[in-house]
Amino acid sequence: MLTVNLLTKKRDGGELTDDEIRFLIDGYCGGSVADYQMSAFAMAVCLQGMSARETASLTRAMLESGDVLSRDVSGQIPRVDKHSTGGLGDKVSIVLAPLLASCGVHVPMVSGRSLGLTGGTLDKLESIPGFRTDLSDCESGRILQQVGAFIVSASQRIAPADRRLYALRDVTGTVESIPLITASILSKKLSANLDALAMDVKVGSAAFMKTLDQARSLSESLVTVGKAAGLPTSVLISEMDQPLGKAVGNAIEVNESVAILQARDRDDPAMSTVRDLTVQLGASLLCSVGVETDPQVARARLGRSLDDGSAMERFEQMVAAQGGKWVGDLDVAPGLSVHATRDGYVEKIDCHAIGSTIVAMGGGRRKLGDRIDPAVGINMQVRIGDRVTQGQPVLDLHCHKAQKNDYVKAMTEAVVLTDHPVDSHPLVWATL
Repeated sequence: MLTVNLLTKKRDGGELTDDEIRFLIDGYCGGSVADYQMSAFAMAVCLQGMSARETASLTRAMLESGDVLSRDVSGQIPRVDKHSTGGLGDKVSIVLAPLLASCGVHVPMVSGRSLGLTGGTLDKLESIPGFRTDLSDCESGRILQQVGAFIVSASQRIAPADRRLYALRDVTGTVESIPLITASILSKKLSANLDALAMDVKVGSAAFMKTLDQARSLSESLVTVGKAAGLPTSVLISEMDQPLGKAVGNAIEVNESVAILQARDRDDPAMSTVRDLTVQLGASLLCSVGVETDPQVARARLGRSLDDGSAMERFEQMVAAQGGKWVGDLDVAPGLSVHATRDGYVEKIDCHAIGSTIVAMGGGRRKLGDRIDPAVGINMQVRIGDRVTQGQPVLDLHCHKAQKNDYVKAMTEAVVLTDHPVDSHPLVWATL
């Protein structure tokens, strides 16, 4: 086979065979297929799509490019995980992993870094001094036995093809492809040897899936390929027309996650959305593996673990086991309030502008290999549907002194006001 012939075939809308897909993935891992050729493959898939069979074949090839974690450390304890397609302010994994561990299941979470304008869980956690995400199998297995949860990167031994392709997608405009998203997610999750997976598929202006139809297509792809691979997969389609919670950034999102783990600010509407979504996803998993049979009972159990400190204790144990130490809120850059220029109702929040600003301030990556500044971020003070008055703070811009004049105007325009009342958006659109 010739790589260029396969790229041309996919570019022109052809369907690749299982052997052809494996040739590309094996060649990419072995060095005979170059980064620029795999970038061309990703773009062809993004433009032409893949059949369900092709997507399943790509998932298998990426999974089999590395190792599968052993179940021995878990024994009869169910192994579960959650994954999100990503959105501004999505810090659910940081809360959910220790929360589920406190309820008696194991959570071997293989996560990712910043992708497009959305932050990555690993980048956020690495805001904690000393926190390691590059654990060996032996280290991660020991942590799973001791703590019940870990959050690590996709290493050389865990879906290495995905690790390399994931980084390329971030900088080549191919993030939104449904087949590539499906294969990326499931190759990592299958490598963790799970009993159940819960997917949070985001839909809206701050998500990769902009419409409900797109979100449903991705959800169906995930459920179909997951089922074919023997991994029961449930999907919750959630709203992402605005940041999830208040904090958007790296260190600032970790601080908000800890506030939720400590059951602080429960009456804050923005904070409660993070808690509610986390509990819904957790309840789905507990019921999927038979730890609970009634979703309402499962949600109540998870809520108690947040309120009584059990989940926070597991978080601190996980952080310590992965080389960090939680001593209090992380430092963030100084805050500068951005105010409403008139009275009105919040009609829209320009998530692209917010995400772009955070990347520009150093909180995300412009190109592969960029270092991230964990201290910058944005703290939202309003949500869609809120009534605001002129001069009221709509967000706090956490930036360094030299940057503050560069972004205020853009952030002022990011919160769009109207004279008429606006309905708030539902948190969950559908479940599959």
